[in-house]
Amino acid sequence: MNVDALPLLPECVDDPVVAWREGCPVSRHTFLTEVHALAARLPEAHYAINLCRDRYRFAVALFAAIVRGVHSVLPNVSAPDYLAVVCADLSDPVILLDYELDLERLPGARMVRVDAPVTGAIATERVSWTTVAFDRPVASVYTSGSTGRPQSHIKSFGRLCQGAVAEAARIREQTGVDCNVLGTVPIQHMYGLESTVLMPLLGGGRLTSRQPFFPADIAAALYELPEPRLLVSTPYHLRKLVESGLTLPPVAGVLSATAPLERDLAVRIEQVLDAPLLEIYGSTETGQMASRRSALQDTWRLFPGVVLRQYAGATVASGGHLEEERMLGDHVEFVAPEEFRLLGRHSDMINIAGKRNSLQFLNHVLMQIPGVEDGVFCLPQMGTADGVSRLAAFVVAPGLDAITLQAALLTQIDPVFLPRPLVFVEALPRDRNGKLTAASLAGLLAQHAACGA
Repeated sequence: MNVDALPLLPECVDDPVVAWREGCPVSRHTFLTEVHALAARLPEAHYAINLCRDRYRFAVALFAAIVRGVHSVLPNVSAPDYLAVVCADLSDPVILLDYELDLERLPGARMVRVDAPVTGAIATERVSWTTVAFDRPVASVYTSGSTGRPQSHIKSFGRLCQGAVAEAARIREQTGVDCNVLGTVPIQHMYGLESTVLMPLLGGGRLTSRQPFFPADIAAALYELPEPRLLVSTPYHLRKLVESGLTLPPVAGVLSATAPLERDLAVRIEQVLDAPLLEIYGSTETGQMASRRSALQDTWRLFPGVVLRQYAGATVASGGHLEEERMLGDHVEFVAPEEFRLLGRHSDMINIAGKRNSLQFLNHVLMQIPGVEDGVFCLPQMGTADGVSRLAAFVVAPGLDAITLQAALLTQIDPVFLPRPLVFVEALPRDRNGKLTAASLAGLLAQHAACGA
């Protein structure tokens, strides 16, 4: 095989199951046949905006665009106004989707339905031997918006393949097998793209079309899959799942990312699901770079070939499957050549009245208080009359009052970090990854103008 080109899917001598759609197995040949059939229906275009909600249809659309030579754009928001902004930056895009969408706000955009039935015959040779240049850019993925406006990052086919294979190998160390992968995470985000689509298709395993959100739906989707099962999720979803008390089928392993996973929660997840939990470290810019068994260790082990270097207090990642050198947003302590410890995010550190702390630590303290179901600290942009910044906190705690909660916080944090105000809400506006975007926090602050008092 030419080292400059890779097969669309890994070569194999038989026709294995590569996906589960609505409980039914889908073979490699069937998947590739659907990919080529859709590719034949795509019009000439430079860009395809993949909005498919069904994970299987998303994968068909993604690989069809690769076959057709079209660059996939994966926006993490499907609101019409946001899509209009995305389309404005692209030349004559095609929109691929599997549901009805009002295109009035997207003049000139062409729509192709991915859920249309497959028609026509596709030559077996064409299905089996399609190759893609290693360095060819195939997709643009957007940051989540948790630290500001979402930014687009281009990914090449070869690097995505390398990352998928490295992740699969790391998971296989824990599970011992290739698994049927169920994800609660969105497919247009980097974590969902890598772990629930590319990793099973390019690294071994089988993807599933389901994308459950609530604990009961997660349990039902797991029961629908045969063993061995891998659950790909987030700390937010996993906390809700273990707190639900639902009876769950056996899983071979659990994968978590998108937010720091506390040791106590990791231990509880492993106990409830009776399976090893692997936490992933990475970002949209870098992809997945390292992992750890969070219930047993606090250090991270880099993926093969990835290297970290420090310059003037900043940490830069390069090598392996990374597209280019990237500066990390975290404080890092080296433990060994391939191991490191995270000390917190650069943007997470706050200074109030000359005293320093991290929002991550404050959120940890808040979430450990009995009766708190969800909560977050934030630092409003506006100042106060005395020139001293004040933290705000939004909390979901139906059985608690402000005095009780403030007293509990005072046992673990300095009084200058007490939130003023402390706002009780019914729910926090987390996205499907369990994250709170900068825009959603700004909306909360604007809604409760007292935060600036």
